[in-house]
Amino acid sequence: MATEAQNSPFIKNLASSDKRTRDQALNSLRAYLSAQTQISELDLLKLWKGLFYCLWMQDKPHLQNRLSTDLASLPSTLRPTVVLPFLRAFYITIAREWVNIEALRMDKYLFLIRQYVNASFKWLASTKWDQDLVRQWNHMVEETPLHPKDMKVPNGLRYHVLDVLLDELEKVEDTWDDKREVLGLIMEPVERLAKEGILKPVRLAAKECLADDRLKVWRGEEANKDDEMGEDEEEEWGGIED
Repeated sequence: MATEAQNSPFIKNLASSDKRTRDQALNSLRAYLSAQTQISELDLLKLWKGLFYCLWMQDKPHLQNRLSTDLASLPSTLRPTVVLPFLRAFYITIAREWVNIEALRMDKYLFLIRQYVNASFKWLASTKWDQDLVRQWNHMVEETPLHPKDMKVPNGLRYHVLDVLLDELEKVEDTWDDKREVLGLIMEPVERLAKEGILKPVRLAAKECLADDRLKVWRGEEANKDDEMGEDEEEEWGGIED
């Protein structure tokens, strides 16, 4: 049970300053999680509360980043049935604890969130962007970090996910067989937020994300624009008159 994992010494040992102790703790956590075919939401939330405060206790910047990177490696070791519930519990925990994160500790959690956005895309890439799984991921994202109407979701979390979304998506660009199809699905939560977000600043942030030049390039829109410009210039060119 995750309750046992939360109370286990290896959770606290993840924040150890000793590399060997940290590595052993991470290996124990991976072994425990990879053996599970199903974990209840309650147990996952208890586990993530332990992991959240494990990072909270880590004060050394280089170890904070290492711990975040290590935690973000966990989804790749999970059984397929556990990945999305695990990611969902992560976002629920971050949203719940957001108000308690002090300014001096915020950077490490922002880095952790970035790593988890990246981990999500790597996992979806490993499934060859299975449409059903992408839709399930969308539902999970719309439920917590990018929920358009739930005021319990911190706007700071919404803004940060929007800020890093395309940066991390760009890192898996070479895994897309059909860019338009993948983008059409993966950007649906942002489009919904841009249309249905209760607060205007949140809607504007979502629209800025959707207006990013990288999306235009991936969809081939700039290339088409260049082609049109080339055709216009060719039509206007009349050659050298005698």
